[in-house]
Amino acid sequence: MSSSASSITAPAISPATRRSILLLSFATFASMAAQRICDAMLPELSRVFAVGLAQAAQVVSVFAITYGAAQLVYGPLGDRVGKFRVITYATLGCSIGSALAVAAGTLDMLVFARLLMALGAAALIPLSMAWVGDSVPSDQLQEMLTRTGLGSTLGIVGGQLVGGLLTDALGWRWAFVFMTVLFGVVGLLLWLDLRRQQAPAARAPAAAAAARPGFVTQAVLIVTGPWSRIVLLMALVEGAAGFGVLAIWASHLHRSFGLSLSLAGAIVALFGLGGMGYMAVGRHLIRRFGQQGLVLLGGGIVGVCALVLAYTPHWGPALPASLLAGFGFFMFHNTMQATATQMAPQARGTAVSLFSSSLFLGQSIGVVLAASLIDRIGTGAVIALGGAVMALEGMYFAWVLRRRERQLNG
Repeated sequence: MSSSASSITAPAISPATRRSILLLSFATFASMAAQRICDAMLPELSRVFAVGLAQAAQVVSVFAITYGAAQLVYGPLGDRVGKFRVITYATLGCSIGSALAVAAGTLDMLVFARLLMALGAAALIPLSMAWVGDSVPSDQLQEMLTRTGLGSTLGIVGGQLVGGLLTDALGWRWAFVFMTVLFGVVGLLLWLDLRRQQAPAARAPAAAAAARPGFVTQAVLIVTGPWSRIVLLMALVEGAAGFGVLAIWASHLHRSFGLSLSLAGAIVALFGLGGMGYMAVGRHLIRRFGQQGLVLLGGGIVGVCALVLAYTPHWGPALPASLLAGFGFFMFHNTMQATATQMAPQARGTAVSLFSSSLFLGQSIGVVLAASLIDRIGTGAVIALGGAVMALEGMYFAWVLRRRERQLNG
């Protein structure tokens, strides 16, 4: 009964919209690849520019700080001038920043180029999520978000891999040549698609522009909403317990088992592959378990895998534990993304930007807390604690989703 009703009432997603979502997945891939492209080249940058590793790491830290701060700008900008338009020009801007990185003759110039790349890259993932939320029926939203999510997850793995391979084979500048071409091609495809979208809009009668409150007013309305507060709090906890604690997984494997940093990093990279696995089969799991089941199972899987990784007497079980942890984490995270796009439909870009900022802030808090606890309780206990928090968060959020569903239906 319910399946037949949904098949009647749910409008089909047009081929044009699916093509736009595919292009957005390319953009999210490029954004995350840009974030991770420098990870493996830091020793080479340290050698080439004759600086310490910590100073060379500015190409990563400045990017991350700029990326996080810019989140709050792009949400209201996308709501006002059009999300797809902002994504398009931000992607082309990233290509310019990447070209400057290719030509950088000093570390300071390279850091400046990375800052420009971050200013553009920060728009791509949150505004892509918001655009999908605007363009896709709610009952198909989470499935479509797995497409853009697959792009960003592939970017995590692809950026680190391409950065390392090109730096070793041809030199670090060629990694930025790759990013210049990638952003340029994706930006051009987005621009052509934007023109296609604008053509029917230009022929349609102009609608009266509704008065839109400023960013501060919108942000206050979102943050003070009971449901929005829960979603933003869940994002903060997820960022701290998930992404934040993940930062010490490789160090734990290195310290506990004497593995090389490269091997420990490769094991942790399986986390990203697990996320890719979920994105590949996500549509089936979404229909099978629903949002409540996904967050409950996802949090539980992360909790169990974290325990295995924290207390295994041999490094072998860390391989499947990292892979499955990524699968479970992205079960949870994909549901969080879908929920974030729906918490304030009237200001979706601003809402998703606040969600991204909460996630980013939580990640920063998690790294600081994890680092401060390592000397007191050890890396294994910190990882186990992070997994336990994720499992409890999954249980709580599943309960909250169930309660909200009853309220809406009752």
